[in-house]
Amino acid sequence: MKRRNKIYLYMTIILLFIYAGLLALLYFSECTDKNATIRTVGDAFWYSLVTLTTVGYGDLTPVTTLGHAVGIVFLLLSAGIMMTLFGAVISFVTSEGLPFLMLNFQRRKNWYYFADYGAEANTLASNIYREDPDAVIIYGEKKDDQMEFPDYPCLFISASPARIVACKKNTGTKCKVFLMKENDIGVNSRAVDLHILPVEVYARTTNGQDHLSGNINFFHSYDCCARQYWRSKPLCSHENTIAVIGFGNYGRCILERAILTNIISVTQHVAYHIFGDAKEFLAMHRHLHEMFSIGEISETTDSLIFHDEFWETHHSILEHADRIIICTDDEPEGWNIFWRLNRYYKIRGHIDLHCNRKAPGVSYFGTNEEIYTPNQIMRTELNKAAITINDIFRKSVSYPTLDWDELDDFHRESKIAAADHILMKIRILLNDETITNLSAETVGKAYQKYCDTKTSEAAQDMYRRLDHLRWLRFYTFYNWSYGAVRDDSARQHPMLCPYKDLTPEQRRERDAAWELLGSISTEL
Repeated sequence: MKRRNKIYLYMTIILLFIYAGLLALLYFSECTDKNATIRTVGDAFWYSLVTLTTVGYGDLTPVTTLGHAVGIVFLLLSAGIMMTLFGAVISFVTSEGLPFLMLNFQRRKNWYYFADYGAEANTLASNIYREDPDAVIIYGEKKDDQMEFPDYPCLFISASPARIVACKKNTGTKCKVFLMKENDIGVNSRAVDLHILPVEVYARTTNGQDHLSGNINFFHSYDCCARQYWRSKPLCSHENTIAVIGFGNYGRCILERAILTNIISVTQHVAYHIFGDAKEFLAMHRHLHEMFSIGEISETTDSLIFHDEFWETHHSILEHADRIIICTDDEPEGWNIFWRLNRYYKIRGHIDLHCNRKAPGVSYFGTNEEIYTPNQIMRTELNKAAITINDIFRKSVSYPTLDWDELDDFHRESKIAAADHILMKIRILLNDETITNLSAETVGKAYQKYCDTKTSEAAQDMYRRLDHLRWLRFYTFYNWSYGAVRDDSARQHPMLCPYKDLTPEQRRERDAAWELLGSISTEL
C-alpha cells in the first residue's frame, strides 16, 4: 500500500511539472505578439482552465503557432480529464466512497455492524431499526446482484469492523458487532482482534458460556427459542403431563428452561416425557435426581422420564398429555410428526410445533421474528432485571457480597434465571394464567398484592419456599451439592438443603426476587 501511494505521488508531481511547462510555453509564445490576448501567466492559467474543462468562453485565444500547438494539447487533454472525472464519480458512487461519506455524517447515531448478510441478520436488523430510530445498519460485505434489498435503510460496505470503528472516531455510542453464523467467531476473518476494539460483540454459538471476556458476548439461538417459548406459552396449573418430541438442540434447551423456570407451586408434580437420546444429558447433569424423580412418575415432585423408544409406541402418554411440544432440529421432520399426530392419535391437550415461519391454524413457536430481537440477543431487559436483583440481594444480607461487574458468569446466570421467573411470580400473585407480557399496570398490581400479602407469615413463607425451590433447581442443574461451608471450586453450598433447615437470614435472601417487582413497576 505504501509503495502504491509513492507511485501516485510521483505521478502527480510529474503531471504538475508537465502542466507548469505547458503554461510557460503558452505565456512566452504569446506575450510578445502585439495581437495576443494572453499576456500574463494568469491569462495563460485562465485559458488552460477554461479549455481543460471544455467550458470554452472564447475570451482568450492563442494567436501564435506555438500557442496553437499548446492549445491543441490542452484540447486533447480535456477529453481525457473529463472521462477521468466521470469515471472517478462513477467509481465513488458504486464503490465504498459514498457509503463512507454517508457514515461520516451519522457518527452520533447508533451503529450496528453485521459481518454477513443472511436471514437471521436481516431479521435482527429489521427489528433493531423498528425499535431504534437512530439505528444505522451496516453489512460488512458488498451487495450481491441477486440479493433483494432489505425493507429498511442500510449500507453494504466490504469493510472490517476496525475500519468502521475508525470511521466512527469514538463519537456517540459504541458500535455493536454481530456475528450471526453459528460458531462464527473462531473462523470469520471479521472477528480478528474484535476484543481490542471499542465495540460490543454478540456472536452466535451452539456451545460455551454466554460471556467470554471484556466486550465479547455469546447468544444461543436454541436457548433464545426456548426462552421465548416458555415466556409466550407458560406452564399452567392444570398441566401435569407434558410430552417433548425431539431431543436435539431445541429439545434440550426447551427442557433446560422448563427445569429452571417452570416453578409455580411447592406441591407441583409435572411429568415431562422426553422422546430422544438423553444419555449425554443425564450424564452431564448428574444431580438432577436430587430435585426430580427420574424415570418414574411422582405425586410429590416433578418427574423427568426419558424414552429411547419411538414416540409412536406410547399412545397413552400422547393421548393424555396436556401439551405436546414438537421441537426436532429438522423442521420438515417436525411437520411430519405434527401431521401424523393429528391424523392417527386422539389428542386431549394441544400441540406446539417449532416452526421457522408463521403457520396459520397451528400453535407454532420459534420464528426468526420472535427469536432475533434486540431484547433476546442482547438481553437488555433481562440483564437489567438481574442487576437489580443483585443490588436488592446485597442490601438484604449482612455479609459482604459482590456487585454485578465482580460476579463470574455462573453467578450472573443465577440472577438472570431469577429474572426469568418474574413472569411466573406475577401469574401466581394475581392468580391469572392468561398473563404472558409484563406491563406497568400488571407488574404494579402484582407488586401491590405481594406487599399486601407478605404481612401474613404463611404467605411470606410460601413465597420464600417457592423461590428457594427455583434456586435449588438452578444450582442442582449445574451440579452443585450441599456443603457445610460454601466452596465455589468444589461447587458446594450450605443452602442446598430443605427449606426448613435454612436460617432466618438465609430465608430472607429469597425475598430479593420478589422485591424486584417494585423496581420493574417503577421503571415501566
